[in-house]
Amino acid sequence: MQLLSLALVGWMVCTWTFPSVPSPISTAHAQDSEDGQNVEIIDAADIEDVMNEAPVTAIGDGSDAPSGIDLLSLFRRGGWFMAPIGLMSMLVVTLAVERTLSLRTSKVMPRALMEELSDLAASQDHFPPSTAWEVCHEHRSPAARVVMSMLMRTGQPLGEIERTGTETIQREADRYAAPVRWLTLAAAATPLMGLLGTVWGMIVAFHESSTLTADRSRSEQLSEGIYTALVTTLAGLVVAIPAAILAQYLENRITKLFHRIEELAFGIAPGLARFAGRSKLDNEGQLRPIEASPPPLSPSAPPKETQHANGVSATPPPVASPS
Repeated sequence: MQLLSLALVGWMVCTWTFPSVPSPISTAHAQDSEDGQNVEIIDAADIEDVMNEAPVTAIGDGSDAPSGIDLLSLFRRGGWFMAPIGLMSMLVVTLAVERTLSLRTSKVMPRALMEELSDLAASQDHFPPSTAWEVCHEHRSPAARVVMSMLMRTGQPLGEIERTGTETIQREADRYAAPVRWLTLAAAATPLMGLLGTVWGMIVAFHESSTLTADRSRSEQLSEGIYTALVTTLAGLVVAIPAAILAQYLENRITKLFHRIEELAFGIAPGLARFAGRSKLDNEGQLRPIEASPPPLSPSAPPKETQHANGVSATPPPVASPS
């Protein structure tokens, strides 16, 4: 008991005398705690650095981004198949501009012509063909040519006049629609030209991939060849789609314009019917009466009697037929 008391007193004295000397167990525990804190701080810093650097890497300066597609380089890579497609594109642009200017209302059916002829046709019982001729001669146009062709049939039956007007309208419409057919041809043929270039380009790409050297991969060679081959198909579609739209628009415009001309022409025709068999227009646009032609002689009519000087009429003897 005394020994235990002495040991306790000695321990207390050592503790008070050396308070800064830690025990081995506490020292080891403290070192482990400090190491753990250091590891956690380092790991958090690394994660924070990575998080901060990721947006910079994603945004970057665009140096590694793929470059844009140059249209001129595409045209060159298309090869000689691009030449006919380019010619067709020039044809489409030229025809589109020319037909758009030619099919203006003022060129096909001038407003002054339509108004004056409509006023003349309002009174069918007093329609003056000579005045209508002068109006058409003053405003030369497809509408004027249709009406003039009908005026030249003045004096004939109404059916003949209307038939002449219909034929002239069809002829004028065909003349204006002929260039539009080239647009339809371009819309149909240009994609086929592009497809031909694509097929040829793919054939060349597969042929070259079969003879590759060791430093190039087949997939790389094929992708480059197909990329080049598809250029002609793209070019063909770029030309064909506007050509098809323009052709349809111009055809509809021709139909609409000549439908209005047909309405005007058939409104004038009844005014010409009252001159049937009585009067007609000459080449100068003047109204002339139709001269009645003498009736033809009948081959079975008896011979006329001849009057002699002594007043005796005699019938000429019949001509003897050769035996």
